Amino acid sequence: MTARNRIRSLLCKACSTAVLVALVSGQASLVQAGPREQAKRIHDRVAGVPPSEVVLDDMASDIESGRAIDAAFTAMQDSAFYDVTLKNFAAPWTNEAMSKFVPLNDYIATVIGLVRDGEDFRKVLYDDVLYIGNASLNLPNYSTSNNNHYESLENSGASLKDNLERVNQSTYTGLPPSATAGVITSRASARAFFSAGTNRAMFRFTLINHMCNDLEQVADVTLPTDRIRQDVSRSPGGDSRVFLNNCVGCHTGMDPMTQAFAYYDYEYDANTDPDGELGRLVYNAIGETDPETGSRVQAKYHINSATFEQGYVTPDDSWDNYWRQGANRRLGWDPSLPGSGSGAKSLGMEFANSEAFAECQVKKVFENVCLRPPSDSADRSQVSSMVASFASQGYDLKQVFAESAVYCMGE
Repeated sequence: MTARNRIRSLLCKACSTAVLVALVSGQASLVQAGPREQAKRIHDRVAGVPPSEVVLDDMASDIESGRAIDAAFTAMQDSAFYDVTLKNFAAPWTNEAMSKFVPLNDYIATVIGLVRDGEDFRKVLYDDVLYIGNASLNLPNYSTSNNNHYESLENSGASLKDNLERVNQSTYTGLPPSATAGVITSRASARAFFSAGTNRAMFRFTLINHMCNDLEQVADVTLPTDRIRQDVSRSPGGDSRVFLNNCVGCHTGMDPMTQAFAYYDYEYDANTDPDGELGRLVYNAIGETDPETGSRVQAKYHINSATFEQGYVTPDDSWDNYWRQGANRRLGWDPSLPGSGSGAKSLGMEFANSEAFAECQVKKVFENVCLRPPSDSADRSQVSSMVASFASQGYDLKQVFAESAVYCMGE
Protein backbone atom coordinates (compact mmCIF):
# COMPACT_ATOMS: atom_id res chain seq x y z
CA MET A 1 0.00 0.00 0.00
CA THR A 2 1.39 3.40 -0.95
CA ALA A 3 1.92 6.08 1.67
CA ARG A 4 -0.93 8.12 0.15
CA ASN A 5 -3.36 5.19 0.39
CA ARG A 6 -2.31 4.44 3.98
CA ILE A 7 -3.05 8.06 4.91
CA ARG A 8 -6.41 7.89 3.12
CA SER A 9 -7.28 4.64 4.96
CA LEU A 10 -6.40 6.14 8.33
CA LEU A 11 -8.47 9.24 7.60
CA CYS A 12 -11.50 7.12 6.61
CA LYS A 13 -11.22 5.08 9.82
CA ALA A 14 -10.95 8.26 11.89
CA CYS A 15 -13.97 9.73 10.09
CA SER A 16 -16.04 6.57 10.67
CA THR A 17 -15.08 6.51 14.34
CA ALA A 18 -16.08 10.14 14.73
CA VAL A 19 -19.46 9.50 13.11
CA LEU A 20 -20.05 6.48 15.36
CA VAL A 21 -19.16 8.46 18.48
CA ALA A 22 -21.46 11.25 17.37
CA LEU A 23 -24.33 8.83 16.81
CA VAL A 24 -23.83 7.00 20.10
CA SER A 25 -23.44 10.17 22.13
CA GLY A 26 -26.07 12.16 20.23
CA GLN A 27 -28.27 12.44 23.29
CA ALA A 28 -25.33 13.72 25.30
CA SER A 29 -24.88 16.61 22.88
CA LEU A 30 -28.53 17.54 23.40
CA VAL A 31 -28.08 17.53 27.15
CA GLN A 32 -25.00 19.71 26.82
CA ALA A 33 -27.01 22.52 25.18
CA GLY A 34 -27.08 25.19 27.84
CA PRO A 35 -30.04 27.32 28.95
CA ARG A 36 -29.10 30.19 26.62
CA GLU A 37 -28.84 27.91 23.60
CA GLN A 38 -32.18 26.31 24.48
CA ALA A 39 -33.78 29.71 25.06
CA LYS A 40 -32.63 30.96 21.68
CA ARG A 41 -33.88 27.81 20.00
CA ILE A 42 -37.32 28.23 21.60
CA HIS A 43 -37.51 31.87 20.51
CA ASP A 44 -36.35 31.12 16.98
CA ARG A 45 -38.89 28.31 16.59
CA VAL A 46 -41.84 30.17 18.16
CA ALA A 47 -41.33 33.74 16.97
CA GLY A 48 -39.16 33.11 13.94
CA VAL A 49 -36.77 35.90 14.96
CA PRO A 50 -33.84 36.02 17.42
CA PRO A 51 -34.54 37.41 20.90
CA SER A 52 -33.00 40.55 22.32
CA GLU A 53 -30.28 40.06 24.93
CA VAL A 54 -32.67 41.08 27.70
CA VAL A 55 -35.33 38.60 26.57
CA LEU A 56 -32.70 35.89 26.08
CA ASP A 57 -31.38 36.40 29.61
CA ASP A 58 -34.91 36.26 31.01
CA MET A 59 -35.77 33.06 29.12
CA ALA A 60 -32.45 31.41 30.03
CA SER A 61 -33.06 32.19 33.68
CA ASP A 62 -36.50 30.56 33.50
CA ILE A 63 -35.07 27.45 31.84
CA GLU A 64 -32.26 27.20 34.38
CA SER A 65 -34.87 27.43 37.15
CA GLY A 66 -36.97 24.62 35.66
CA ARG A 67 -39.61 26.96 34.19
CA ALA A 68 -39.09 26.29 30.48
CA ILE A 69 -42.81 26.69 29.77
CA ASP A 70 -42.59 30.26 31.09
CA ALA A 71 -39.71 30.88 28.70
CA ALA A 72 -41.84 29.70 25.79
CA PHE A 73 -44.66 32.04 26.80
CA THR A 74 -42.12 34.87 26.90
CA ALA A 75 -41.20 34.09 23.29
CA MET A 76 -44.88 34.33 22.36
CA GLN A 77 -44.93 37.93 23.57
CA ASP A 78 -42.93 38.88 20.48
CA SER A 79 -45.14 40.46 17.81
CA ALA A 80 -43.52 38.24 15.19
CA PHE A 81 -45.30 35.23 16.71
CA TYR A 82 -48.60 36.76 15.59
CA ASP A 83 -47.51 38.64 12.47
CA VAL A 84 -45.49 35.80 10.95
CA THR A 85 -45.72 32.44 12.75
CA LEU A 86 -49.48 32.36 13.27
CA LYS A 87 -50.22 34.05 9.96
CA ASN A 88 -48.26 31.40 8.07
CA PHE A 89 -49.74 28.70 10.31
CA ALA A 90 -53.35 29.56 9.41
CA ALA A 91 -52.99 30.87 5.85
CA PRO A 92 -52.99 27.42 4.14
CA TRP A 93 -56.39 26.66 5.68
CA THR A 94 -57.97 29.48 3.68
CA ASN A 95 -57.49 28.25 0.12
CA GLU A 96 -57.75 25.01 -1.86
CA ALA A 97 -54.11 25.23 -2.95
CA MET A 98 -53.16 25.25 0.76
CA SER A 99 -50.71 28.07 0.06
CA LYS A 100 -49.37 30.26 2.84
CA PHE A 101 -48.64 33.01 0.30
CA VAL A 102 -51.98 34.78 0.59
CA PRO A 103 -52.91 38.18 2.02
CA LEU A 104 -54.20 38.51 5.55
CA ASN A 105 -57.97 37.92 5.63
CA ASP A 106 -60.80 37.54 8.14
CA TYR A 107 -60.21 33.79 8.55
CA ILE A 108 -56.52 34.22 9.39
CA ALA A 109 -57.13 37.25 11.62
CA THR A 110 -59.77 35.36 13.59
CA VAL A 111 -57.43 32.41 14.19
CA ILE A 112 -54.69 34.80 15.34
CA GLY A 113 -57.07 36.68 17.63
CA LEU A 114 -58.41 33.55 19.29
CA VAL A 115 -54.88 32.31 19.97
CA ARG A 116 -53.70 35.69 21.24
CA ASP A 117 -56.60 35.94 23.68
CA GLY A 118 -56.15 32.42 25.00
CA GLU A 119 -59.69 31.54 23.93
CA ASP A 120 -61.13 28.06 23.73
CA PHE A 121 -59.85 27.24 20.24
CA ARG A 122 -62.84 25.04 19.53
CA LYS A 123 -64.78 28.27 18.99
CA VAL A 124 -62.94 28.66 15.69
CA LEU A 125 -65.58 26.38 14.10
CA TYR A 126 -68.80 27.63 15.66
CA ASP A 127 -68.68 30.94 17.53
CA ASP A 128 -70.16 34.30 16.50
CA VAL A 129 -66.65 35.72 16.35
CA LEU A 130 -64.61 37.92 14.03
CA TYR A 131 -61.37 39.88 14.52
CA ILE A 132 -60.86 43.18 12.76
CA GLY A 133 -58.21 45.91 12.84
CA ASN A 134 -58.25 48.64 15.44
CA ALA A 135 -60.29 51.68 14.40
CA SER A 136 -57.38 53.99 15.33
CA LEU A 137 -55.45 52.70 12.31
CA ASN A 138 -57.92 54.40 9.90
CA LEU A 139 -58.28 51.30 7.77
CA PRO A 140 -61.01 50.78 5.17
CA ASN A 141 -64.13 49.48 6.89
CA TYR A 142 -64.67 45.73 7.05
CA SER A 143 -66.56 44.73 3.91
CA THR A 144 -68.53 41.62 2.98
CA SER A 145 -67.52 42.10 -0.66
CA ASN A 146 -63.76 42.73 -0.57
CA ASN A 147 -60.63 42.10 1.50
CA ASN A 148 -59.37 45.69 1.59
CA HIS A 149 -59.62 46.02 5.35
CA TYR A 150 -57.21 43.16 6.04
CA GLU A 151 -54.81 43.87 3.21
CA SER A 152 -54.51 47.46 4.42
CA LEU A 153 -53.94 46.22 7.95
CA GLU A 154 -51.15 43.92 6.78
CA ASN A 155 -49.58 46.57 4.56
CA SER A 156 -49.61 49.11 7.39
CA GLY A 157 -47.08 47.03 9.30
CA ALA A 158 -49.14 47.40 12.47
CA SER A 159 -48.65 44.68 15.05
CA LEU A 160 -51.47 42.14 14.93
CA LYS A 161 -50.79 41.37 18.56
CA ASP A 162 -51.72 44.93 19.52
CA ASN A 163 -54.23 45.89 16.85
CA LEU A 164 -56.77 43.10 16.44
CA GLU A 165 -60.17 43.60 18.07
CA ARG A 166 -62.78 40.95 18.70
CA VAL A 167 -66.32 41.70 17.47
CA ASN A 168 -69.45 39.71 16.78
CA GLN A 169 -69.37 38.30 13.27
CA SER A 170 -73.12 38.72 12.92
CA THR A 171 -72.82 42.47 13.49
CA TYR A 172 -70.46 42.93 10.56
CA THR A 173 -71.66 40.31 8.08
CA GLY A 174 -75.43 40.55 8.49
CA LEU A 175 -75.72 36.84 9.25
CA PRO A 176 -78.16 35.87 11.99
CA PRO A 177 -76.11 34.93 15.08
CA SER A 178 -77.47 31.39 14.78
CA ALA A 179 -76.01 31.12 11.26
CA THR A 180 -72.46 32.12 12.24
CA ALA A 181 -69.90 29.34 12.55
CA GLY A 182 -66.50 30.86 13.25
CA VAL A 183 -64.13 30.69 10.32
CA ILE A 184 -66.51 28.44 8.37
CA THR A 185 -68.69 31.50 7.72
CA SER A 186 -65.81 33.95 7.25
CA ARG A 187 -65.67 35.70 3.90
CA ALA A 188 -62.31 34.12 3.02
CA SER A 189 -63.61 30.63 3.72
CA ALA A 190 -66.78 31.26 1.73
CA ARG A 191 -64.79 32.51 -1.23
CA ALA A 192 -62.57 29.45 -1.20
CA PHE A 193 -65.06 26.70 -0.39
CA PHE A 194 -68.65 27.90 -0.95
CA SER A 195 -67.87 29.35 -4.37
CA ALA A 196 -69.60 27.40 -7.20
CA GLY A 197 -69.55 23.62 -6.76
CA THR A 198 -71.93 21.87 -4.39
CA ASN A 199 -70.60 23.05 -0.98
CA ARG A 200 -68.89 19.69 -0.52
CA ALA A 201 -65.56 21.57 -0.71
CA MET A 202 -66.37 23.33 2.56
CA PHE A 203 -66.90 19.97 4.22
CA ARG A 204 -63.76 18.41 2.76
CA PHE A 205 -61.42 21.27 3.63
CA THR A 206 -62.85 21.67 7.12
CA LEU A 207 -62.12 17.97 7.56
CA ILE A 208 -58.57 18.38 6.24
CA ASN A 209 -57.71 21.57 8.09
CA HIS A 210 -59.33 20.88 11.43
CA MET A 211 -59.57 17.09 11.69
CA CYS A 212 -56.35 16.20 9.80
CA ASN A 213 -58.18 13.68 7.61
CA ASP A 214 -58.98 13.78 3.91
CA LEU A 215 -61.95 11.91 2.49
CA GLU A 216 -59.94 8.86 1.46
CA GLN A 217 -58.89 8.35 5.07
CA VAL A 218 -62.48 8.30 6.35
CA ALA A 219 -64.13 6.41 3.49
CA ASP A 220 -66.61 3.81 4.76
CA VAL A 221 -68.65 1.71 2.31
CA THR A 222 -70.71 0.05 5.06
CA LEU A 223 -73.03 2.98 5.85
CA PRO A 224 -76.54 3.71 4.47
CA THR A 225 -76.74 5.43 1.09
CA ASP A 226 -80.12 7.12 1.65
CA ARG A 227 -78.76 10.68 1.86
CA ILE A 228 -76.56 10.67 -1.24
CA ARG A 229 -77.73 13.42 -3.58
CA GLN A 230 -79.10 13.12 -7.11
CA ASP A 231 -75.91 14.41 -8.77
CA VAL A 232 -73.94 11.27 -7.89
CA SER A 233 -74.15 8.52 -10.52
CA ARG A 234 -75.03 5.09 -9.17
CA SER A 235 -73.23 3.41 -12.06
CA PRO A 236 -70.23 5.52 -13.18
CA GLY A 237 -69.12 4.34 -16.59
CA GLY A 238 -72.02 1.91 -16.56
CA ASP A 239 -70.59 -0.08 -13.66
CA SER A 240 -72.52 0.05 -10.37
CA ARG A 241 -69.60 -1.63 -8.59
CA VAL A 242 -67.63 1.61 -8.88
CA PHE A 243 -70.36 3.40 -6.96
CA LEU A 244 -70.72 0.69 -4.31
CA ASN A 245 -67.00 0.15 -3.76
CA ASN A 246 -65.69 3.70 -4.18
CA CYS A 247 -68.18 6.58 -4.37
CA VAL A 248 -70.24 5.31 -1.45
CA GLY A 249 -67.21 5.43 0.85
CA CYS A 250 -67.09 9.23 0.84
CA HIS A 251 -70.65 10.25 0.06
CA THR A 252 -72.45 8.23 2.75
CA GLY A 253 -70.76 10.34 5.42
CA MET A 254 -70.20 13.57 3.55
CA ASP A 255 -73.60 14.23 2.00
CA PRO A 256 -75.65 14.00 5.22
CA MET A 257 -73.28 16.45 6.94
CA THR A 258 -72.81 18.81 4.00
CA GLN A 259 -76.55 19.40 4.20
CA ALA A 260 -75.68 21.75 7.09
CA PHE A 261 -74.49 24.27 4.47
CA ALA A 262 -77.65 24.15 2.33
CA TYR A 263 -78.55 27.83 2.88
CA TYR A 264 -75.08 29.24 2.12
CA ASP A 265 -73.48 30.35 -1.12
CA TYR A 266 -70.80 32.72 -2.39
CA GLU A 267 -72.06 35.10 -5.05
CA TYR A 268 -69.94 36.99 -7.56
CA ASP A 269 -70.08 38.02 -11.21
CA ALA A 270 -68.05 35.41 -13.08
CA ASN A 271 -68.01 37.58 -16.22
CA THR A 272 -66.43 40.67 -14.68
CA ASP A 273 -64.79 39.05 -11.65
CA PRO A 274 -63.72 35.50 -12.58
CA ASP A 275 -61.66 35.05 -9.41
CA GLY A 276 -64.47 36.11 -7.10
CA GLU A 277 -62.39 38.92 -5.57
CA LEU A 278 -65.49 41.05 -5.04
CA GLY A 279 -67.96 38.34 -4.14
CA ARG A 280 -69.78 37.91 -0.86
CA LEU A 281 -71.19 35.21 1.36
CA VAL A 282 -74.97 34.91 1.11
CA TYR A 283 -77.33 33.09 3.42
CA ASN A 284 -81.02 32.39 2.92
CA ALA A 285 -82.55 33.36 6.23
CA ILE A 286 -86.09 32.56 7.35
CA GLY A 287 -88.52 33.97 4.80
CA GLU A 288 -85.89 34.09 2.03
CA THR A 289 -86.00 31.58 -0.81
CA ASP A 290 -83.77 30.71 -3.70
CA PRO A 291 -85.47 31.76 -6.97
CA GLU A 292 -84.48 28.49 -8.66
CA THR A 293 -85.61 26.09 -5.95
CA GLY A 294 -88.45 28.01 -4.31
CA SER A 295 -87.03 27.03 -0.93
CA ARG A 296 -84.24 28.24 1.36
CA VAL A 297 -81.96 25.58 -0.10
CA GLN A 298 -79.41 27.00 -2.54
CA ALA A 299 -79.81 25.94 -6.19
CA LYS A 300 -76.38 24.26 -6.19
CA TYR A 301 -77.87 21.47 -4.08
CA HIS A 302 -80.09 20.49 -7.01
CA ILE A 303 -77.66 20.65 -9.91
CA ASN A 304 -77.38 17.58 -12.16
CA SER A 305 -80.55 16.22 -10.59
CA ALA A 306 -81.18 14.04 -13.64
CA THR A 307 -78.00 12.04 -13.02
CA PHE A 308 -79.95 9.84 -10.60
CA GLU A 309 -83.47 11.16 -10.10
CA GLN A 310 -84.18 8.72 -7.27
CA GLY A 311 -81.36 10.22 -5.24
CA TYR A 312 -81.79 12.40 -2.17
CA VAL A 313 -83.39 15.84 -2.63
CA THR A 314 -82.17 18.31 -0.01
CA PRO A 315 -85.20 19.90 1.73
CA ASP A 316 -83.45 21.97 4.45
CA ASP A 317 -80.20 22.35 6.41
CA SER A 318 -80.67 19.47 8.86
CA TRP A 319 -77.68 17.16 9.10
CA ASP A 320 -76.78 13.79 10.61
CA ASN A 321 -73.39 12.34 11.43
CA TYR A 322 -73.42 8.79 10.08
CA TRP A 323 -69.76 8.52 11.10
CA ARG A 324 -70.81 7.99 14.70
CA GLN A 325 -71.26 4.42 13.50
CA GLY A 326 -68.73 2.25 11.75
CA ALA A 327 -65.01 2.80 11.35
CA ASN A 328 -65.10 6.56 11.92
CA ARG A 329 -66.12 6.23 15.52
CA ARG A 330 -62.33 6.41 15.92
CA LEU A 331 -62.58 10.18 15.41
CA GLY A 332 -63.86 10.39 18.96
CA TRP A 333 -67.22 12.10 18.70
CA ASP A 334 -68.50 13.74 21.88
CA PRO A 335 -71.17 11.46 23.41
CA SER A 336 -72.84 14.45 25.06
CA LEU A 337 -73.79 15.86 21.64
CA PRO A 338 -76.72 14.43 19.65
CA GLY A 339 -74.81 13.80 16.43
CA SER A 340 -77.36 15.74 14.39
CA GLY A 341 -78.69 19.26 14.08
CA SER A 342 -79.43 22.12 11.72
CA GLY A 343 -76.98 24.50 10.12
CA ALA A 344 -73.25 25.17 10.11
CA LYS A 345 -72.95 26.20 13.76
CA SER A 346 -74.10 22.87 15.18
CA LEU A 347 -71.97 20.94 12.67
CA GLY A 348 -68.97 23.07 13.67
CA MET A 349 -69.63 22.09 17.28
CA GLU A 350 -69.74 18.43 16.29
CA PHE A 351 -66.31 18.68 14.66
CA ALA A 352 -64.74 20.93 17.32
CA ASN A 353 -65.73 18.68 20.22
CA SER A 354 -64.24 15.54 18.69
CA GLU A 355 -61.01 13.96 19.84
CA ALA A 356 -59.73 14.20 16.27
CA PHE A 357 -60.03 18.00 16.35
CA ALA A 358 -57.88 18.31 19.47
CA GLU A 359 -55.30 15.83 18.21
CA CYS A 360 -55.16 17.58 14.84
CA GLN A 361 -54.38 20.98 16.36
CA VAL A 362 -51.64 19.48 18.51
CA LYS A 363 -50.01 17.64 15.60
CA LYS A 364 -50.05 20.75 13.43
CA VAL A 365 -48.45 22.87 16.15
CA PHE A 366 -45.87 20.16 16.88
CA GLU A 367 -44.84 20.04 13.22
CA ASN A 368 -44.80 23.84 12.96
CA VAL A 369 -42.55 24.27 16.00
CA CYS A 370 -40.38 21.15 15.80
CA LEU A 371 -40.08 21.42 12.02
CA ARG A 372 -41.01 17.75 11.56
CA PRO A 373 -44.02 15.52 12.08
CA PRO A 374 -44.18 13.23 15.13
CA SER A 375 -42.04 10.28 14.06
CA ASP A 376 -41.29 7.88 16.91
CA SER A 377 -42.74 6.53 20.13
CA ALA A 378 -41.38 9.43 22.19
CA ASP A 379 -42.96 11.95 19.81
CA ARG A 380 -46.28 10.12 19.82
CA SER A 381 -46.24 9.96 23.62
CA GLN A 382 -45.58 13.69 23.73
CA VAL A 383 -48.46 14.38 21.35
CA SER A 384 -50.82 12.33 23.52
CA SER A 385 -49.66 14.24 26.59
CA MET A 386 -50.20 17.57 24.85
CA VAL A 387 -53.68 16.58 23.67
CA ALA A 388 -54.64 15.91 27.28
CA SER A 389 -53.04 19.18 28.38
CA PHE A 390 -54.78 21.08 25.57
CA ALA A 391 -58.15 19.90 26.87
CA SER A 392 -57.34 20.47 30.53
CA GLN A 393 -56.07 24.00 29.82
CA GLY A 394 -59.33 25.10 28.20
CA TYR A 395 -58.17 24.42 24.63
CA ASP A 396 -55.69 27.32 24.73
CA LEU A 397 -53.49 26.82 21.67
CA LYS A 398 -50.65 28.86 23.17
CA GLN A 399 -50.17 26.08 25.70
CA VAL A 400 -49.60 23.66 22.83
CA PHE A 401 -47.05 25.98 21.22
CA ALA A 402 -45.25 26.30 24.54
CA GLU A 403 -45.13 22.58 25.26
CA SER A 404 -44.00 21.78 21.70
CA ALA A 405 -41.22 24.37 21.91
CA VAL A 406 -39.96 22.99 25.22
CA TYR A 407 -40.02 19.41 23.94
CA CYS A 408 -37.94 20.36 20.89
CA MET A 409 -35.66 22.92 22.53
CA GLY A 410 -32.73 20.49 22.58
CA GLU A 411 -32.86 19.67 18.88
